[in-house]
Amino acid sequence: MASPDRASGVGGSPEETELSITLTLRMLMHGKVMAGGSKGETVKRIREQSTARITISEGSCPERITTITGSTDAVFRAVSMIAFKLEEDLGAGGDGVSAGRAPVTLRLVIPASQCGSLIGKAGAKIREIRESTGAQVQVAGDLLPNSTERAVTVSGVPDTIIQCVRQICAVILESPPKGATIPYHPGLSLGTILLSANQVRGHSISKG
Repeated sequence: MASPDRASGVGGSPEETELSITLTLRMLMHGKVMAGGSKGETVKRIREQSTARITISEGSCPERITTITGSTDAVFRAVSMIAFKLEEDLGAGGDGVSAGRAPVTLRLVIPASQCGSLIGKAGAKIREIRESTGAQVQVAGDLLPNSTERAVTVSGVPDTIIQCVRQICAVILESPPKGATIPYHPGLSLGTILLSANQVRGHSISKG
């Protein structure tokens, strides 16, 4: 099977080759990271320069789901730009000179059915990814609330994170999710849904 780094695409044009593998990556991020100004200049710039399609979930919760879709090259370009943007934001918080490069953390959201392949037998695959990239990788043991997805936390300097995300994507492309996936929505819990329903009922009763 073609690796996510390159599609063989024998006999096709370069454009067809690039489009032969489409990758979708979901990340859990703080909403303000991607906002970058009053009109979302950061996400607009990343969309234009990476050519990936990027959507950010709606809601009042501080954390949002950022979904990146496109050719593997476009998705990796977008991840690279996001990682460097996070590093830039961290540097802006201190003098950025004596501290050196602070580690950046990305939280990927991956269907639980693919996490077994990512961890590997006795943890062999995830250990291999850690050792070859130098990044820290942790797969959450619990599912994200009301979903069948888990958080995969990747930490390191942007260069190591990008290599790590490439390897994670190679694994998930080779191991499609099994069964139906219930996507995670930040801030959406059963308690919130019940509370909303009760409020609606309460208003209709008071009006009557």
